[in-house]
Amino acid sequence: MRRVSIASLKAKLSEYLDAVRAGEEVIVTDRGRPVARLGPVGAEGQEERLRELYRSGLARPPLKKLPADFWDLPRPADPQGRALAALLEDRREGR
Repeated sequence: MRRVSIASLKAKLSEYLDAVRAGEEVIVTDRGRPVARLGPVGAEGQEERLRELYRSGLARPPLKKLPADFWDLPRPADPQGRALAALLEDRREGR
């Protein structure tokens, strides 16, 4: 387990992320006091996070699996560009 100051973490973030990807934990310190722990995210952590989102109502579990050819299906037509317009409006409003 490595210990790193916030300043050093900012300066060498890619290096520390490589270490985390390799399975190592990194303790982030502020003036010598631990403030955060960086570690690899395993499948268990992701599943627990999903369960938290389901419980809080921020996400819903899927009702069924996608068909095998889902990504090969044609996309719906949007000749007026309404989807793009809605996306750009959301970005302008900061959403």
